[in-house]
Amino acid sequence: MTPEAIVASARAAIGTPFRHQGREAGRGLDCAGLLVHVAREIGAEPRDRGGYARMPTGGQIEEALQDHVDAGILVRVALAEMQAGDLILMRFESERASRHLGICAGATMVHSWAQVGKVCEHGITPEWRSRISRVYRFTGVDHE
Repeated sequence: MTPEAIVASARAAIGTPFRHQGREAGRGLDCAGLLVHVAREIGAEPRDRGGYARMPTGGQIEEALQDHVDAGILVRVALAEMQAGDLILMRFESERASRHLGICAGATMVHSWAQVGKVCEHGITPEWRSRISRVYRFTGVDHE
């Protein structure tokens, strides 16, 4: 699998309405739903969790991502090593818990963002970069 395939899968969902716990591109996705969609599109079987709050707390997203690491679907990488196709975990302002996911597309990111009401793509500005708390990569991605 290539980073380009991951980014293309994420970009194919652009314009999909934001829907809390949504899992279907074209109908509704939240940020975790975008991860589930992309994973399925590239042939990885995600460890999907339902029943989470609109604003997850207490490390729920980190635990769900750790399930993916334990299952061999994702590996954690350093922020300095972030590349297109990587999954980025973010927190906003002074929040202690990370609450948002996106897919790095190089200098941009694709994410389902409630504030704009849909899956969108925009630059990873210094403000957005400061929100990134962790970076993950799908196992088997060839960055060569």
